[in-house]
Amino acid sequence: MEIWIDAAACPRDAKELVFRTSARLGLPVRLVANRGMAVPPSPLITLVQVRPGSDVADAYIAQHVQAGDLVITADIPLAALVVERGAVALDPRGEVHTADTIGERLAVRNLMEELRWAGAVSGGGPAAYSATDRRRFAHALNRVTEGRRQG
Repeated sequence: MEIWIDAAACPRDAKELVFRTSARLGLPVRLVANRGMAVPPSPLITLVQVRPGSDVADAYIAQHVQAGDLVITADIPLAALVVERGAVALDPRGEVHTADTIGERLAVRNLMEELRWAGAVSGGGPAAYSATDRRRFAHALNRVTEGRRQG
């Protein structure tokens, strides 16, 4: 199992939890972003810097992810692509996306986008990353990585 992080929008706290999990379990981590960022000095952690542009990092992850990998992303269309490739997608707030759940989540996301474009709802953006989000993410990350390691 390799862990991929859609890094530009991923909260720092979530990345730090992934780094600790990587060290504890010996799992490689690939952060993908279209800008440079600091990464801990570890042979298990690498930064892949892609060219600037909309969804370039997402396309890179979708192209390179393998079945059995874990992708950390809040991007529902990317989550759908990686699940289609046999990987698990985990939202930084702790929601696990699998083949059984991603279809409904993608449909809701698309509906909300259409409603925003039509002016029926306003797009206030996500709430600030909270301690509760961090706990949910940590629990889900442990559950997914331990399950994959044992199975």
